Amino acid sequence: MIVFDIDGVLTDGSLFYGDDGQEYKAFNSRDGHGIRMLAAAGVEAGIITGRTSQVVLHRARNLGIQHIFQGAHDKLDAFEALLRNQALAPENIAYMGDDIVDLPVLRRCGLAVTVPDAPDEVKACCHMITRAAAGRGAAREACEAIMRAQGTWAAQLALYDR
Repeated sequence: MIVFDIDGVLTDGSLFYGDDGQEYKAFNSRDGHGIRMLAAAGVEAGIITGRTSQVVLHRARNLGIQHIFQGAHDKLDAFEALLRNQALAPENIAYMGDDIVDLPVLRRCGLAVTVPDAPDEVKACCHMITRAAAGRGAAREACEAIMRAQGTWAAQLALYDR
């Protein structure tokens, strides 16, 4: 399984609010397709985010993500709940976060991934720092890296060789 933070990972971290207080977020379509390809290769996705937003639920539904923890001010608690609920060992989960609130999970998971503009303390504990920016292909890059490591990338790519 791979678990994503939202703001600063699946988005560029910007928060947009309308006059009515409605929150808006911009998601990258290539990131979404990477998550779908990874799921087709047998790796589920999840979300752990400190904020609560209906737009996150819409995006998760669109991508087929069922494991969603919003309003998770203690992300490690949410991560531990995910481990229990899915009967997974931490080493079988990749986590992609971008800020110091993600450090406890990044230190506990099997594959810690972050983005180029993450604080140095976050980068120091990660196994992978993407070249692509948050909300601009970073999640896709992480998904492709996992598929390449597991030997499933070629099979996913072959689906488009028609």
